[in-house]
Amino acid sequence: MVQPLFIFMLTRRDETVAEARALTRQALAAGIRHIGFKDIGAPLAELRAITAEIRAAGAASYLEVVSLDQDRELASAEAALEIGVDNLLGGVRPRAVGPRVQNAPLRYFPFAGQVEDHPSVLKGSTREIASSAAQIGALPGVDGLDLLAYRSAGDAAAIMRAVCAAAGKPVIVAGSIDSKARIDAVRTAGAYGFTVGTAALEGAFAAPPGDLGAQFAAIEAARSGPPA
Repeated sequence: MVQPLFIFMLTRRDETVAEARALTRQALAAGIRHIGFKDIGAPLAELRAITAEIRAAGAASYLEVVSLDQDRELASAEAALEIGVDNLLGGVRPRAVGPRVQNAPLRYFPFAGQVEDHPSVLKGSTREIASSAAQIGALPGVDGLDLLAYRSAGDAAAIMRAVCAAAGKPVIVAGSIDSKARIDAVRTAGAYGFTVGTAALEGAFAAPPGDLGAQFAAIEAARSGPPA
């Protein structure tokens, strides 16, 4: 069974939190080496400073696009290039964004399937989502896929398995991963990585809820230990 990357998101309910910079330092001090944020909730200058701190620590940065209109999505892609993040996640316009980032020093993981609303939700059947993943994964500039499996009304485990099989590219599972059982399902599906934000900040993985180090330890144990 693979050990997917754990990406800590400085977010709550699909927005970057006000205390993102302080949380970045806590995460880096705890040994977390994959840290991300959304394109909503913090000014560009703050995201630039956070990205610089992540890079200085030798860690990898991720910006996830949740804006749904075209102008804001393209602006977020340009912002990712400007502040120098290592990975651009999300967004629903890979045919427009892919060519812009194809030769840039970042990896691009757009959403698979039909993603709507904010907080984002995934629409469609397992077959439709997997078909979308195969099509998007073949586009120029696309390095992998961002999958909101647990934001779907369908069978999340089946969706993950189908997308990982169809994509031909690495798959990062994002959104509502709040238990060891869900991390086990991510691992079983063969996903490349997964994100956790709100669940860690609200203490879903370990007690006491305010101890972020305990949350990280519990997530790491679920990521790399034996399945339940």
